[in-house]
Amino acid sequence: METRPKRFNELWLTEEQSPDMKLSLRVSEVLLNVKSPYQDILLVETGEYGRMMILDGAIQITERDEFCYSEMMAHVALSSHPDPRRVLIVGGGDGGVLREVLRHKSVEKATLIDIDEEVINASKRFLPTISAALEDPRADVKPMDAMVYIKAAKEEFDVAIVDSTDPVEFAAGLFESPFYRDIHNALKKDGMVVAQTESPFTDRNVVRDAFREMSSVFPVVRMYWGAMPTYPSGMWTYTVGSKNADPSAPLRPAPEGTRYYTSDIHRASFVLPPFVIDLLK
Repeated sequence: METRPKRFNELWLTEEQSPDMKLSLRVSEVLLNVKSPYQDILLVETGEYGRMMILDGAIQITERDEFCYSEMMAHVALSSHPDPRRVLIVGGGDGGVLREVLRHKSVEKATLIDIDEEVINASKRFLPTISAALEDPRADVKPMDAMVYIKAAKEEFDVAIVDSTDPVEFAAGLFESPFYRDIHNALKKDGMVVAQTESPFTDRNVVRDAFREMSSVFPVVRMYWGAMPTYPSGMWTYTVGSKNADPSAPLRPAPEGTRYYTSDIHRASFVLPPFVIDLLK
């Protein structure tokens, strides 16, 4: 049996993913550790997942697996919308979802609203492969409160993507029907919204309630899922609301350069296991 040499004076990062489960990763270097007006921001180098951003103790994004999340957040709605030209991204200051949105040649403008400018700056400084699109001429990046911005928007966007943190503190309202109503008003007549809605293993109430809240606003609401290794349980759900079109049917091939998303993955992701179907009932 192979044995590894014992290391001394190691630094480990431990995220409490649920009251009874933790994920620990060995840290080789602390790149940034600051407190913004909204949250604690930590960036570290890990041996397993490369560079990683942690907000208020919760892993947000890593260099190694972020493409799984970023691609599923962006391409499902953009590939099933008839003609996505203007896109709104709520949160996502790291730039990963924005990068994927701008792979679609039809997109003329992507507006990214993140309340914490320090997250945007930290990603530009330490996560260049993720944040590269923040400087794209089609990107309009606004560090402000998304709820304030969206209330003033009327039928401006084809697709809205809610790339939020967990539903706590200032992000809690992003999972509730008043917010989805504001999003509905900000979308054009054939608009779609997609939101990350947590794990059906560790956040059953969030998954169920987010689906129910969105269903009270949009006539077509579907849930899909994908792999996300560093998020609790590794199984992640996304909920998409549409004013018209069926989001489970891609209308065009995957954009060039994807590593997780394909048209086949798109269709398959809407096939929910029975335990998730029962949860949504």
